[in-house]
Amino acid sequence: MNSLRIVFMGTPDFAVGILDKLIQHKYNIVGVVTAPDRPAGRGQKLQESAVKKYALTKNLKILQPPNLKSESFLEELKSLQANLQIIVAFRMLPKVVWKIPAFGTFNLHASLLPDYRGAAPINWAIMKGEKYTGATTFFIDDKIDTGEIIAQSKIPIKEDDTAGTLHDTLMNLGADLVLQTVQQIEAGKVTTKKQPNTPIEKVAYKIHKETCEINWDKPIGEIYNHIRGLSPYPASWTTLYTNDQALFLKIYKVAVHKEIHDHKVKTVIFDKKSIKVAVQDGFIELLEIQLPGKRKMRTQDVLNGFSLGENAKVG
Repeated sequence: MNSLRIVFMGTPDFAVGILDKLIQHKYNIVGVVTAPDRPAGRGQKLQESAVKKYALTKNLKILQPPNLKSESFLEELKSLQANLQIIVAFRMLPKVVWKIPAFGTFNLHASLLPDYRGAAPINWAIMKGEKYTGATTFFIDDKIDTGEIIAQSKIPIKEDDTAGTLHDTLMNLGADLVLQTVQQIEAGKVTTKKQPNTPIEKVAYKIHKETCEINWDKPIGEIYNHIRGLSPYPASWTTLYTNDQALFLKIYKVAVHKEIHDHKVKTVIFDKKSIKVAVQDGFIELLEIQLPGKRKMRTQDVLNGFSLGENAKVG
């Protein structure tokens, strides 16, 4: 059995659950590499990454290199004498970094590779209406998410899953998969499978503001998947036209009502308690929304202090 010295690299909440699993199982984490502190919020105060906050509670050595190729960082990384590196939701590593440990550097990706390579696999799996997704561990190579697969685990995507709920499910699944992978490496029993060297149709592109805009001309199921695939972050949005104003409206939660109607698509139908948008094959009822300068609220609560004009519409 090999004695492992592990460097863990990650930044957001998703990575914290995996690091915690390794700590719980008494693995020797000799260092944690995470993003530098960044200014955020109205006061632009420096914010620590979720991984850094967790690592501090466990008294782990923390490295926050602005440049992964800098001599000072590489020297400090090598001084940790790690023989395995684990990457979860970090950034692309230069070869000079991932080649360091004797047992290699592996990554956890929140999809069933080769599908949904890229920055936002959880969001895109829901947005594209997939019925299943999963997690993959693979050894890093010089391209993005293309290395040899070590292990995979598959789960169904529920009809009411959002990016938020699926994130948490995959974090737990991924933690178990990373643990399984580490145990295989520790026992010297790793087998890998090459990914196909062909173009793939399903790609998890980075999500931008324009990606999040709702196209109300789409079928009702596609609109529903789009909204839940972006909830709670970064959140889908639309422009609400009412009372001679054009308001930027974020939408977090909706209900689908499939029915025949004679309303024009994008028409807003409302009463004192609800807002619905007419689409091709029914209505999308808005359940949780956020108006400019306000917090996220139930639509019923929003309507207590906000009135829509008679000819309100979205688009």
